[in-house]
Amino acid sequence: MPWSNQGGGGGGGPWKPNPQGPWGQGPSGNGGTPDLEDLLRRGQEKLRQFSPGGGGKWLPVVVVGAIAVWALTGFYTVQPNEIGLNMVFGRYAGKTTSGLNFNWPYPIGSVTKLRVTDRNTTSIGFVFSADPRNGAQTMVDRPEESLMLTGDENIADVKFVVIWQIDPLKPEDFAFNVRRQELTIKAVGESAMREIVGRTQIQRILTAERKVIEPAVQDLMQKVLDDYRAGVKIIQVQLQSVDPPEQVIAAFRDVTAAQQDQDRLRNEAEAYANRVVPEARGQAARISQEAQAYREQTVAEAKGQASRFTQVYEQYKKAPDVTRERLYLETMERVLGGMSKVIIDQNGGQGVVPYLPLGALDTAPRPTAAPTQSSQQGGAR
Repeated sequence: MPWSNQGGGGGGGPWKPNPQGPWGQGPSGNGGTPDLEDLLRRGQEKLRQFSPGGGGKWLPVVVVGAIAVWALTGFYTVQPNEIGLNMVFGRYAGKTTSGLNFNWPYPIGSVTKLRVTDRNTTSIGFVFSADPRNGAQTMVDRPEESLMLTGDENIADVKFVVIWQIDPLKPEDFAFNVRRQELTIKAVGESAMREIVGRTQIQRILTAERKVIEPAVQDLMQKVLDDYRAGVKIIQVQLQSVDPPEQVIAAFRDVTAAQQDQDRLRNEAEAYANRVVPEARGQAARISQEAQAYREQTVAEAKGQASRFTQVYEQYKKAPDVTRERLYLETMERVLGGMSKVIIDQNGGQGVVPYLPLGALDTAPRPTAAPTQSSQQGGAR
């Protein structure tokens, strides 16, 4: 015992020659062992000094008050953007919504509050780092996360962010089923992106398929996290940049420029075709309609001539001489009507000029036609 003689002389301990007991009393005479009853009596006397009136009648009141104060510590407040998870003896006992709530106080119960409406962002392929000199945020690449193999065995440098929040319907899954939730979301996002990129050619990733990759990765991530029962809701996946490796980026940019030129020329050719083809079709339709009209006109004229010939023939059978003379005159009129004509009278007598220039008469001025003809007749006479 600490009050016995441990030094071998004088009966004193290592601190004092006559060591005292814990209640200010030295060792008793019964073999150096302290009196237990005396110690208990002295302890009760000290407790009575702290009690009101020096007695023990207020001790139950103090105990009940302490229990009441302890019970009041079980009330807690949940904010509108939070959900509280009640724990009793370390086991989940239910969730509470915003407002004033109660759970067993510590150490029986505890409360975990989760912000279920806050949107969180996880970056994959890069991280923002603060400059120690001016505090500016700079993006630092992480090639071990961003470099991915495409479906045509090329390498693409893909950087993206995942926007997520705790599922308000299953916050207990987020709190208890997955440890280090943000690292899990990051690993699932990187795995899903590698799977989608691994099924796509690099040219499509760099050009037209970027808007298709984002929802595909989001759906795949949500499916995997639901299988994990992680209690996470993926809001959106945003591609920050999709580039070939830095060593060959110049060549890929040339290929992309050539692809854009090809698309531009194709669009110009289609525009030209859309302009020329309707014009050609319109001309073809016009020519076809003109041919149709010409055919109908020719057929109608032929039918009219046939009908006229039939009618003339019917008249010819009735009066052949008259009809023959009429046909002759009409034919001469049709044949010689537009020609210059000269009439010579072979049976003309002496003193008469057997020559009549009808063409010159037709082209002569109208006012002078009559005097000229009279003078010619007088000269002929």
